[in-house]
Amino acid sequence: MDVLGFSKDPIDAEGWSFLSRDRFRVMLGECRDEKPASELGNHSYFAYWNVDGVDGFYQEIVAKGALVTAAPSNKPWGLREFSLRTPDGHRITCGEPIHRS
Repeated sequence: MDVLGFSKDPIDAEGWSFLSRDRFRVMLGECRDEKPASELGNHSYFAYWNVDGVDGFYQEIVAKGALVTAAPSNKPWGLREFSLRTPDGHRITCGEPIHRS
């Protein structure tokens, strides 16, 4: 949570966490009886975040110790992206459109 710059919202709902960063809000649920994401390999849970300033965000979270799996790079589909994983194995890719002049 701290590595990615989120703060926990003061909402109390059993099995759920509500996190915010600027105008971005995410709700995370816990499924205690399911196989952990870290055991699912390439089929682990996945999220894609559209961010403004993907390189700056990358530098910020790397400095805080994020578990980055791929550095920022321009993709043929017109996005600049990088990937990371959470300590429990969830995969997240962050990207923004490549602005061409």
